[in-house]
Amino acid sequence: MRLIVIAVGRLKAGPERELVDRYRERFADLSRKLGFRGLEVHEITESRARDTSTRMSEEAAAITALIPEGAIAVAMDERGKAIDSATFAAQLGRWRDESSGTVVFIIGGADGLSPELRRRVKASFAFGSATWPHQLVRIMLMEQLYRAATILAGHPYHRA
Repeated sequence: MRLIVIAVGRLKAGPERELVDRYRERFADLSRKLGFRGLEVHEITESRARDTSTRMSEEAAAITALIPEGAIAVAMDERGKAIDSATFAAQLGRWRDESSGTVVFIIGGADGLSPELRRRVKASFAFGSATWPHQLVRIMLMEQLYRAATILAGHPYHRA
């Protein structure tokens, strides 16, 4: 199963970019043995439209253009379901075992995801009830994907 992260906003060189790259590399090292075919990250330029609805619509169009046909779309959204790491890993494992070709995780910009895009997703997850900057959500998602792989592999990284 192929995993894709589509995120609004570009990370500059620095600690945030380094963390994303570190977790992606760790995931790649472990994931091949688990039936995952890679983890791609696509960055979408933030819309410069003046009003919120136009910004959200423009960003949604750019995101939608990158979602492969038949992919499972998952929103990372503050209104989503807060799940623990073991549940997240189990869900990834189920999608993999059901021969889902691609799972796409979507991280919106400062205004969030458009209502149309939120309605289109199969699942919506949140990292608790707090609102997080989208750059941090990307880092947290990458860590959780790596953690999920370690859980599925029985690796000692996850101690709960």
